[in-house]
Amino acid sequence: MKFDCSVDEEYSRGLLAAQAALEEGKLVVLPTDTVYGVAADAFSPRAVQNLLDAKGRGRDMPPPVLIGAPTTLDALAINIPAWLRSMVAELWPGPLTVICQQQASLTWDLGETHNTVAVRMPNDPRALALLKQTGPLAVSSANSTGRPAAQTVEEAQEMLGPRVAVYLDGGPTASGTPSTILDAAGSTPRVLRQGAIPLEVLHRFNNTIEPAA
Repeated sequence: MKFDCSVDEEYSRGLLAAQAALEEGKLVVLPTDTVYGVAADAFSPRAVQNLLDAKGRGRDMPPPVLIGAPTTLDALAINIPAWLRSMVAELWPGPLTVICQQQASLTWDLGETHNTVAVRMPNDPRALALLKQTGPLAVSSANSTGRPAAQTVEEAQEMLGPRVAVYLDGGPTASGTPSTILDAAGSTPRVLRQGAIPLEVLHRFNNTIEPAA
């Protein structure tokens, strides 16, 4: 099913359909501030495996988790340094993914995470509306592995087809540039992927962050 988010009534029905699909362990495609994402219930190992299978991705490439509020970071991660708290307070919602040590109490299976979790709060009202209904979602770019990330819902449909239960059509994405991924789980913070937020912005909060290789 596809729902046009520019039509209020259809958007409302789409959010409800997406929430129901996710609760059943199915996949949903949604717009974000970077590219379209494919989402699954982060706390359902079967749903996360469905996401990996749909993309043709192995467990060695676990999906990030999108959240609807900065305060949710503390529910998912531990040992968050003060500089990182300042960073997400200023740059979230936005195209910054941070990798932290995960809470030991979390009962999920995102893949081979090595006890870390990658977290982002997207700057897209439709994504945030869904996240506020569902809680944290495992979300990866809506594409088959090896192909460019979808910037329209039609591109996502062409690659993922019936493996996705609900498509939320938010029109072409505004950016198309992926999020910057910052690994803050180890002793030396480093950029794993240079994306929309440049290194010099990150250095305002911690000038020891190492650039992407």
